[in-house]
Formats: sequence, C-alpha cells, structure tokens
Amino acid sequence: MLEQKIIGDYYLTIDHENYPENPREWDNLTKMVCVHRRYTLGDKHHYNRNDYNSWDEMKKDIIKKENVGVILPLYIYDHSGITISTTPFHCNFDSVQIGFIYITRDIIFENFKHRLINGVYVNKILTKKIKEIFKERLLNELKCYDQYLQNEVYSFEIVKDDERVEYCGGYYDLDECIKEGISMVNDLINENVIHQEML
Repeated sequence: MLEQKIIGDYYLTIDHENYPENPREWDNLTKMVCVHRRYTLGDKHHYNRNDYNSWDEMKKDIIKKENVGVILPLYIYDHSGITISTTPFHCNFDSVQIGFIYITRDIIFENFKHRLINGVYVNKILTKKIKEIFKERLLNELKCYDQYLQNEVYSFEIVKDDERVEYCGGYYDLDECIKEGISMVNDLINENVIHQEML
C-alpha cells in the first residue's frame, strides 16, 4: 500500500497494480527489437544478435529492411529489478545494450501525412524537425514501457463497511491515480446525499 485516505465513510487505498497490462500489447507506433539472454523484452521480431558483428551492423540492417524513420539504441540496467533507456547507464557491470527502438517512415506517413504536429507540417520528407517530433513520441512509448517494467503502474480501491465499492487500475501517473480516486469517492458521497434527499 502506497497511500490511504479516509474520506467520509470511505477508505481510499492507492497501491501498485498487481497485474498491469503490458504496454507493448497496445497499438504502438514504435517497434522494440530487444535481445537478452534472460528476459523477453520489447516486441516479437526475427532479428538474431548472433547474425551481426556489431550493434552498428544490426542497426544498419534494421534501417534498411524496415525503412526506418527514427531509431535509437536501447540499454538495460539490471540490478534488483530492470529499467531501460536510450542512453547508457554508466555501469559496465550491470548495464548493456539490448537492441533498438524505432518508428518506420511508413507508419509516420500513413498516420500523419498532411497533418500539422507541434506547428510542423508533415509532408513527404522527414526533416530534422519532424524527426525530433517523432523521437519524442518514441521516448514517450519507451517511458510507459519502462514504468511497466519497474512496476510503476498504479491503482485505487474504494472500500466502505469492509466491502469493495470501486476499483480502477492502469494509471501511469501516481498523482493522477490519487486525484481520480478522490474524485470517485466524492461522486459516491454526492450520490448518497442525493439518494437520501429523495427518500
């Protein structure tokens, strides 16, 4: 339990979600190609690290085969849990590169061609500004997946008279989870007041 609040006759409990849904099963824009001897990470793919002499060689092959628009390396830090990033963790013992995260040109143009994003018009050419925009989207999807790996997905439970009244999970922002939980309790209190007034 991370936090508990008593609001009227209700107990609001905030905690980590026990069985969060893997964000890589969602409809993502990006693809994660990960290779690790102990963990199955990222998305399903057909690339084999042993087929390449270096990460750079593997990167070039992915760019060519997948028609990549934006690609970044992926690193893992494995020590009492795992976390991933597009930059090294400066720990040679517990941190290594495990692959890449990328978004293809096809995905970019199929979904965003002739659209204005952050003040930039997406056309047939991937300009530096457009690449920066999709780099941010790539990092956002990675952040969500990293929170999942670190068990930073939250839920709230509302209990009254030792009975669960409401439960909701899948929050990737702790403050939002707390806010939604409090809002739900207040709605329940208001509903009870209205019900009492109608009797």
